[in-house]
Amino acid sequence: MKCLKDNRMGICFLGILVSLLVSDARGQVTVRPLAGNVIVPQSRIRAFSVAPERNVITITDVNVQVDILDKVATTTIDIGLKNNSRSRQEAELIMPVPDGAVVRGFTFQGAGKEPIAQILAKEEARRIYNRIVSKMRDPALLEFVGYNLVRSSVFPVEPNGTQKVRLTYEHIMASDGKRHDYILPRSEMLQYKLPWKITVNIRSTQLIASVYSPSHELDIKHKSDKKATVTLKKNALDQPGPFRLSYLTSEHGVTASFYCYPDPKVGGGYFLLLGGVPAPKEVSQKSAIKREVTVVIDKSGSMNGEKIEQVKEASRQILAGLKDGEMFNIIVYSNTVEMFARQPVVMNRQNERAARNYIMGIRANGGTNIHDALVEALRQKSTEGMLSMVLFLTDGLPTVGRTSEKSIREAAVKANSDKRRIFTLGVGVDVNAPLLDRIATESRATSTYVLPKEDVEVKVGQLFKKLSGPILAGPEWEVVQADGREALGRVREVIPAKLPDVFADDQMVLLGQYVGKQPLTFLIRGNYLGEKKAFRFSFDFDQATTRNAFVPRLWASRKIAQLIDAVRQLGANGTADTSDPKVKELVDEIVRLSTEYGILTEYTAFLAREGTNLGDMPALSRATRENLDRRAVGTRSGMGAVSQSYNFKRMSQKAASLNYRNEFYDGEMKRVTISNVQQVNDRAFYRKGNRWIDSRVVNSSKESAPDETIDFDSPEFQQLVVRLVQQNRQGSISLRGDILLDVDGKVVLVKGPGQ
Repeated sequence: MKCLKDNRMGICFLGILVSLLVSDARGQVTVRPLAGNVIVPQSRIRAFSVAPERNVITITDVNVQVDILDKVATTTIDIGLKNNSRSRQEAELIMPVPDGAVVRGFTFQGAGKEPIAQILAKEEARRIYNRIVSKMRDPALLEFVGYNLVRSSVFPVEPNGTQKVRLTYEHIMASDGKRHDYILPRSEMLQYKLPWKITVNIRSTQLIASVYSPSHELDIKHKSDKKATVTLKKNALDQPGPFRLSYLTSEHGVTASFYCYPDPKVGGGYFLLLGGVPAPKEVSQKSAIKREVTVVIDKSGSMNGEKIEQVKEASRQILAGLKDGEMFNIIVYSNTVEMFARQPVVMNRQNERAARNYIMGIRANGGTNIHDALVEALRQKSTEGMLSMVLFLTDGLPTVGRTSEKSIREAAVKANSDKRRIFTLGVGVDVNAPLLDRIATESRATSTYVLPKEDVEVKVGQLFKKLSGPILAGPEWEVVQADGREALGRVREVIPAKLPDVFADDQMVLLGQYVGKQPLTFLIRGNYLGEKKAFRFSFDFDQATTRNAFVPRLWASRKIAQLIDAVRQLGANGTADTSDPKVKELVDEIVRLSTEYGILTEYTAFLAREGTNLGDMPALSRATRENLDRRAVGTRSGMGAVSQSYNFKRMSQKAASLNYRNEFYDGEMKRVTISNVQQVNDRAFYRKGNRWIDSRVVNSSKESAPDETIDFDSPEFQQLVVRLVQQNRQGSISLRGDILLDVDGKVVLVKGPGQ
C-alpha cells in the first residue's frame, strides 16, 4: 500500500506500513531479489556490490533537511550517486528509519514512471540485513538491525553518469514531557567520513526553551520565540554516529527534562538533566537582568599596533551593545592601573561619549600588571540588582607587581566578594592559559583565546554577543523529597558542581549518577529575569534505557576533564609533585575512566597504541603521570598551553557532544584523531591486530581463553544478534575482524568473516 499524497502534515501516519513482500501465483509470500548494487548511505561501507564488478556505484554527497512541526518530523534526504562503470546500472536504496516512519515521497532523475519506496517492518528488515551481510561476508549492516527500513529501486544510473535520489519520510518524534527527540540513524563506525549536511527547521506552537544535541556540535539561530533553524558546525559534518537533537518547550520560566541510562554497577544509573529558558523574544518582553560591565584592557607594549586598535574598536562595540540604564566602567593597565571612573557609571549618551573619547586616547606601552588590574576591577562596589561582569583582556604573562600564578589566582577569589563573572580573553599564545581558565570557571564565566592571525575585534564581539542578557543568574540545584527536605544520597558525582549562568539561546546541562529507582525531584533556584525564583521538577525512571548510552559517556568525558584540570592547576606554584599519593589517585581515575569508556586525551592517547598492556595499571598510570607532568603541569604558556585549554573546554563545556574519533589539538594546534579505539552503543573497543576487544574484557584473563567462541553467520551468531538487539548493543558485532566482548557476564569471541 502506497502512502497517500496529501499536503496536510501528518496524514500519512494513518496509513499502513508496507513491505517489499510480493505474492506469487499460489498466493505465497516471497521476497523480491536484491539489485546488483545496494546503497546504504548510513553505513560505513555505504555501497555494496553484489554484482561481479566491485565498487560500481559510489555515494558522492548527502544533504538532509528536517522540518519539525511540534512532534512531527519530515525528513528529506538528497543522495548523490556516481556510476563508475561503462554500463547502465540499477541501484537499490536501503535506508534504516525510525519507528513509525512513513514514506511521503521518493524521486530520482530520469524515472520513467513514478518510483515507489516502501517500508519494511523490523522483522522483515532483519531478514534483508542478514541476506546482505551473509552475501557480502561483512557485518557492517548489523548496526541497524532493530530498525525499520526503506527499500527502493533506482534505475537507471547511466554509464559514468550521476544520479540524484530524494527520499522523504515522516514520523512522530518520541517525547518525554516538554522534550521532543529527533534521531537520524547513522553509523558510529570511525571509517565513515562522508560529510552530511544537515539542516533542521523547528516550528513549535509553544515557546522554544532550548535546542540541544548530545551527538554533534550545532549552530542555532532563533528566528522567533517559536521558530529555530539548526545546522551542523563545520567540524561536525563528517562526525560519525546517529544525529540526535532534542528541543524543550516552555510556557514560561525555566523548564527541564531528564535522560536516564540504567547501570546496576552504580546502584541506579546515570542522568543528564537538560534545562532551558525562554527564547529571546519572550525575554525582550520582560525586564531581563541588567548588566554592569567592566572592560579591562591590557595596554602593555606588546599590544602596540593592530592589536590595540582592534581592542579599542571592540570596546566601542561593547559600549554600543549596552542598554540605557545599564552600568559600565573601563580599566586600562600596563605597569600601573588607570580607571575611566572610580565606580561603574550608568549608560547614557553623555557617559558613552566620554568613554569613547577615553578609549580613543589609549596608547600601548609598559609591562603587564595583571594582579593589580584584577584587584581594581573586583573591588569596585557592585550595583545592586544588576549582574556584575568583567571582560578581562591580556596578551601576555604578568611582568609587573605580583607575578606568581598562585597569588593572582587567590587574589581573584579573595577580591571577588561581589561574585562578579570574570570572562577572560587571551590575545595570542604568550598568556598563562591555566590561570585565565581557572579565573573564569571559578566565577561562572568562560575563557576565550585569540590565536595568531585571528581578529581580536571579531572574537570580543562574539563573546559579548553571547552575554546579551542573562536570563537565569547564579543557578543552584538541590535534590529534595516531596516535603522539600534534602533527599540524602540520591545523586552523586554531579558535574558541574557550580552551574554557570544561563543566557539567551543557552541551555543548562547537569550530569551525574542516580541511586535507587524512586522518582527524583530537583529544585533549581536562581535570579530569573531580576527576581529570585525556585523551580521544581520531578522525574521518574520509566524512560531509562541503554539507548541513552551518550549520557554516561558525556559524564565520563566531563569527569576526565575535571580530573585533568585538577592536576593541571597544581602547576600554579611553578612545580608540582605528581608522585604525591593524592595526585596518584587522580591519575589512576583518569586512566580507569579513559580505558573503560574509550575516551582518550593527549595524555592518554598511548592507550590506543599497538602493544600497550591495558592490564598493567601501574605502568599505565606512570606513563599518564609523566605526560601530565610534562604538558599539563609544566606547560603554562605558549601554543602548547592554549591547545590544552581548547581540549579542556571541548570536553567540559555544557553543550559538549560525543567525540567518536577522540579528536584533540596537539602542542602545535594541529588536530589529532585516534582510529583504533571504537565507541559503539554503550561500549568501547580497542583494536589489537585483527581483534577488537571490549574494554570490560581488556583487563581480564579471559582475553586469551574466552568462555565461548562463535563463528560469523552461524546459528549461534544469529541468536547473539537477537540478544544484542534486545539490549540495544547490536553495533558491538558490526566491527570488522574478530570481536571479544562481554555478553551477560560471559566472555564471547566472535570470529569475523575471512577478509
